[in-house]
Amino acid sequence: MSTKLQEKLRCQKRGEEFVDETLSSIGRTPESQHYVKNSVLLAEILKCKRENNGQASDELAKMFIQIATKLSNKLKYTNEEDRIDCIYTAVGDCIRYFNDFDENVTQNAFAYITSICRNGFAKGWRNLGYMKLPQSMQVSLSDNVYSI
Repeated sequence: MSTKLQEKLRCQKRGEEFVDETLSSIGRTPESQHYVKNSVLLAEILKCKRENNGQASDELAKMFIQIATKLSNKLKYTNEEDRIDCIYTAVGDCIRYFNDFDENVTQNAFAYITSICRNGFAKGWRNLGYMKLPQSMQVSLSDNVYSI
């Protein structure tokens, strides 16, 4: 592993230009490396609304899967199958509700689809049944009875 100064000196000896890639290493990527661009997503949504009578195309479904998969990495799951179930619930919601996007209100289709995905993750998690507590875990504060 070399430092930036060492790499810069090596590049000068070879007669090459030194390029500092610090920003890309901490998560900042150039515009060309974004996984789904808002302009492409917006154009595909408008195309599907006009030409396919509200049916999602394969390309649009792939974009929804990419967005949902990327968002699922921010959540922690104990079971990989739960993650996959939540992703498919989110993608299903995206396919169901993308027709409600109104381009006259906003041009940010990516934010609209992302919010649908987040709500789909919550819906998928509730459908898995992890939010329900068994009777032995409930605590009644009014009767001063505590059972765990």
